[in-house]
Amino acid sequence: MERIKQALELARQEREKHGEVVSRANVDPVDQSIEYTETRTVNLSPDGLREKRIILEQSDSVADAYRLLRTQVLQRLNEKNWNALGVTSPNGSSGKTITAINLAISLAREVNNTVLLVDANLRSPKVHNYFDIYVEKGLSDYLSGDVLLSEILIHPNGIDKFVILPAGHAIANSSEMLSSPKMTRLVEELKQRYPSRIVLFDLPPLLESSDALAFLPNTDAALMVIEDGGTKELELRQAFELLASHEVIGTVLNKSYTRDRHYGNLSVKPGLLSQLLNKLSKKKLPVWNKQ
Repeated sequence: MERIKQALELARQEREKHGEVVSRANVDPVDQSIEYTETRTVNLSPDGLREKRIILEQSDSVADAYRLLRTQVLQRLNEKNWNALGVTSPNGSSGKTITAINLAISLAREVNNTVLLVDANLRSPKVHNYFDIYVEKGLSDYLSGDVLLSEILIHPNGIDKFVILPAGHAIANSSEMLSSPKMTRLVEELKQRYPSRIVLFDLPPLLESSDALAFLPNTDAALMVIEDGGTKELELRQAFELLASHEVIGTVLNKSYTRDRHYGNLSVKPGLLSQLLNKLSKKKLPVWNKQ
């Protein structure tokens, strides 16, 4: 607790030093609508989002699957009074970023929560591409320079209570930046400033670099995304061995094929994303038999 207090005090002093203001929102106590006064707001293309498998419609079975995932994630977080979740995968192409985005949107639609989605994949930023957002500066610039946080936060218009912190330009020393004291102070600030905020971090794959492992101590827990038919057993075993000292609230099996009458609304090829089968458990999954 003392370490958290010290980190928060350092964050406060740094903001005052640079004249920084973290994004503030005016909240109407009657309808809980939020007016973003210091956060950049961008318009979205519903058709473009649909083509990239970002779920805005709330009336199909894919949205239902994300609502189920949302409910179980919230249960796990609320049990421990957590609000910072890292989303990762053993390898690339598992649909980790799409899962993080759709989960964040679903969480934001839950009446009691605001959501901040942080693109912490500093080697290969992707979140802004799914929203077709032009990003000049982002998290990497904040960590390596004097960019103010209020200058880089983005609110996608039409998705209430949802803000994105983009990664910015790709950097080579991403692991060092993600484990830096400035990053630690930022995460504590993001977690503590608003009690009802959930912070999701889209992290790099575990087996492709040390970035995710370097950053995970800043989070409360991790959510593992695996690809049906794509993630090998050995890769999953190795990923969970790396996470042995971290809290894992469960796994999401992504790209599981099913014939779905709502699937055509996504404008994607069958088998790419038709169903989320989540296997959330209070225990780490899976449990391997050691030889």
